[in-house]
Amino acid sequence: MPEPDIAAPPASAPEGDQAPLPVPAGTPRPAPDAAAGFRLREQAPAAPEPAPAPRVPWLQRLREGLARSSTQLTGSIGAIFTKRRLDEDTLQDFEDVLIQADLGVETALKITDRLSEGRFGREISGQDVRTILAEEIEKALDPVALPLELDLAKKPHVILVVGVNGTGKTTTIGKLAAKLTRGGLKVTLCAGDTFRAAAVEQLKIWGERTQSEVVAKAIGADAASLAYEGYDRAVENGSDVLIIDTAGRLQNKTELMAELEKIVRVLQKREPDAPHTVLLTLDATTGQNAMNQVEIFRNVAGVNGLVMTKLDGSARGGILVAIAAKFRLPVYFVGVGEGIDDLEPFKAKDFAAAIAGTTTSA
Repeated sequence: MPEPDIAAPPASAPEGDQAPLPVPAGTPRPAPDAAAGFRLREQAPAAPEPAPAPRVPWLQRLREGLARSSTQLTGSIGAIFTKRRLDEDTLQDFEDVLIQADLGVETALKITDRLSEGRFGREISGQDVRTILAEEIEKALDPVALPLELDLAKKPHVILVVGVNGTGKTTTIGKLAAKLTRGGLKVTLCAGDTFRAAAVEQLKIWGERTQSEVVAKAIGADAASLAYEGYDRAVENGSDVLIIDTAGRLQNKTELMAELEKIVRVLQKREPDAPHTVLLTLDATTGQNAMNQVEIFRNVAGVNGLVMTKLDGSARGGILVAIAAKFRLPVYFVGVGEGIDDLEPFKAKDFAAAIAGTTTSA
């Protein structure tokens, strides 16, 4: 009979040696004996994750963006009003400075008239001039610094966003959708810029970020038909607001402007009062050209509200004062960055202080 297999006993350590005891986890490693002939280079602990940069307050970003306008104005004020009595030549020099800063003739005359009241023949400090400048700019802007009103008696409230190339229409739409959805409203986005694949994809990303449905078609599709379908879809899904993107177009391209008119006509077949809000995005760095854009887009598309973008760049913000004085259109928001929260309600007092280089009081 074969003998059964018997497990061999565990090998024992050689006589005189003891098996090392296990080292508890977390025990510091002892330094090696110098005579052992080796040394250890321990792995450096991982660097902690850097803390996120603190968010710069929006008013600070506004001041930085308007620094170009402010620096030019305050520098000229210092040069004109240093040890010089207020006379016709001084006022004319200052009026020229204000017009060159894009503030417009109407506002420039109001400022110089206010400045001359009771001060003729006397010296006036640069600080006093800047204070008067800020007050008059605020007066010009205050009537147009209004909140965007959404009339939900007829849902969806249709917002058509128009503007020339590169003014930030699609980004503005995404930021606005974020504001509205956070406020508890249901939003549908319509990718009406059918010329640029990047614009469609960008709007889809904003749709995901804001949990908003996006209506889109192939590149080259008819934008007016898409707007029509977007309206129907917004009705079907119970949206409170429909925001329609459009292709960037130069105001002197008649065929593209005709397409914009067609979008408005087609929407009015579904809802006679649509679009209820037509927002024009204006690039704050363009200066006087913005005035022409407002004129033409208002005539073609019925623009009834403005958003000024790129105020975190080298903005020429004075033009907004001239636009407010001439057109009296509401300025709903200003863009001060690329982040989802970088669309701020327009505040006349803050804007005026940033241009004039003064401080604001609470």
